[in-house]
Amino acid sequence: MTTEKATLAGGCFWCTEAVFKRLKGVTSVVPGYTASQVENPSYREVCSGRTGAAEAIQLTYDPSVIAYDTLLEIFWHLHDPTTLNRQGNDVGTQYRSAIFYHNDEQKHTALASKEALEKSGTYKNPVVTEIAPFTNFYAAEDYHKDYYDENRSVPYCTFVIDPKVQKLLQGYSGQVKDEYQK
Repeated sequence: MTTEKATLAGGCFWCTEAVFKRLKGVTSVVPGYTASQVENPSYREVCSGRTGAAEAIQLTYDPSVIAYDTLLEIFWHLHDPTTLNRQGNDVGTQYRSAIFYHNDEQKHTALASKEALEKSGTYKNPVVTEIAPFTNFYAAEDYHKDYYDENRSVPYCTFVIDPKVQKLLQGYSGQVKDEYQK
């Protein structure tokens, strides 16, 4: 099996991890910090807004099962790419929308995908998602991993993450792993 990596920032990594780990062909999803100017930053440092890091996920996937452009389609659909440095009540540069490409093919696919989204008229406001080369990624502290699945009754999970997971199940049920089908 050949695998590839994708690094995506769509606000809180608890949300993006919960969504992308449910997809067929995704073999690993690690929440963490990317594009940091500080080596191995902590959650507290990233939340200060002084590291330059974005909360992100780094996923490993099998492109013979799920294509990179499908991952991007789901990424666009499950967060608001028109809000600069925020997703909902999460505000700051660490919550920016960004795609960090690992090679030229990912770069071209991301740029084309963003352009198609802008032309589609899906959003009335401009898409502000940053598309930048991958520079670094640091895994988040252990308590962030599987946060949604381990803390389903926490209000943030109920009111913020649940609707995103439901949107995935409704719009992309054919892409969702059997164990997550309801």
